[in-house]
Amino acid sequence: MTMDAKAVLDLIKEKGIQIVDTRFTDLFGGWQHYSLPASRLTEDMLTEGLGFDGSSIKGFQVINESDMLMIPDPSSAFIDPALSVPTLVLICDIIDPLERKPYSRDPRTVAKKAEAYLKSTGIADTSYFGPEAEFFLFSDVRFDQNAHSGYYFVDSPEAIWNTGASVEGGNMGYRIRHKEGYFPVPPTDTLQDIRSEMIIEMANVGIDIELHHHEVATAGQCEIDMRFDSLVVMADKLQKYKYVVRNVARKHGYSATFMPKPLFGDNGSGMHVHQSLWKDGQPLFFDESQYALLSKTAQYYVGGILKHAPALLAICAPTTNSYRRLVPGFEAPINLVYSQRNRSAAIRIPTYSSSPKSRRIEFRAPDAMTNPYLAFSAMLMAGLDGIQNKIEPPAPLDVDIYELSPEEKADIRGTPGSLSEALDALEADNEFLLKGGVFTEDLLASFIETKRKEAVSIALRPHPYEFIMYYDA
Repeated sequence: MTMDAKAVLDLIKEKGIQIVDTRFTDLFGGWQHYSLPASRLTEDMLTEGLGFDGSSIKGFQVINESDMLMIPDPSSAFIDPALSVPTLVLICDIIDPLERKPYSRDPRTVAKKAEAYLKSTGIADTSYFGPEAEFFLFSDVRFDQNAHSGYYFVDSPEAIWNTGASVEGGNMGYRIRHKEGYFPVPPTDTLQDIRSEMIIEMANVGIDIELHHHEVATAGQCEIDMRFDSLVVMADKLQKYKYVVRNVARKHGYSATFMPKPLFGDNGSGMHVHQSLWKDGQPLFFDESQYALLSKTAQYYVGGILKHAPALLAICAPTTNSYRRLVPGFEAPINLVYSQRNRSAAIRIPTYSSSPKSRRIEFRAPDAMTNPYLAFSAMLMAGLDGIQNKIEPPAPLDVDIYELSPEEKADIRGTPGSLSEALDALEADNEFLLKGGVFTEDLLASFIETKRKEAVSIALRPHPYEFIMYYDA
């Protein structure tokens, strides 16, 4: 049943809801919220909006233009799975209170505009996305940085470095060696029940789950896969996914992080994003006569993603830590090519099924630190640009790229080496994002400015390993 304002109020009465929590996503993917007594919520509030201070949200408004409105989306309503007080969550869009127009820097509005632009092109009417978000669960997390010291420390009962630890009740000896976490059964995998609880809670908030498993790294690396959905709906689901993961982890004494590279010398966490286009209920990416059963439309889509990949990664891999992951030797997709089986390629074509409906591409370079509304929209816009301009991708590579000679690899483009390089690429290559007014120049300028400050903040601080390399030089 599609929810409207009246249905939301009826649900509040039916479920004994005491608190209504209104949430929106900021420019950098963070979920922001405030709450009100359920008895105060009216149909007018749901249609007219609720006010908040936009100047207090990073990347949004200046202080003299601070007033903004949240407009709840009744169809997004769900009961919060983590709170003891019965709480109904409403995901909101943001509008300007004076003009009552969608706010250009509201990520959810960008995603809605991307879906509308897709339909306006006539190429397709639906874009499906299926992200595979990976994360770590740590039992202890400590870090600090000040004028005279800087460090981080993470721990996990599964970690290989705990083979010699003194443990109350005895050390049972089951540890996951580096790069060997894919995927042993319990008792080596200690997180089975926690992941199972996560997917049960996800189902309760409307997320359709396909599977869960331990990932490659030691120290609690996990993956839970959602079934694909349309762009805006899937971005909503990814926000709920991360919320559930963090809160179930906390309930069990763990801390969840989606940082791409929290461990040195082991695999990082990515977010492979499966995507496809459909029209009139039919898939557009299948052609049994083409390489990997991939239609020319899909090949052009791949061409657009690969052409714009350096710029895309400023949005899809948006942290300095993202580029600790995108390095050789850890199954990282650093080569801007496509392949039906090669996992070091930026785009892989899954071969598990030959069904036309399952034909899709998998962009492997993003990570879950991204803002899903912006990331999915940017990938769609890049793919559409490829289709509109018939951009041919490089020839597919089904060999082990790491084993190629330097001469053979000379013409293979790679992912950016740093966040600053990706931001440079986005500044130089963003016209494809501006088509149809989907992204706006002010949004990109605010995003780039904030991210450049992050890159500088890292560059200014001494790194602990610099003392090892240079202290006595």
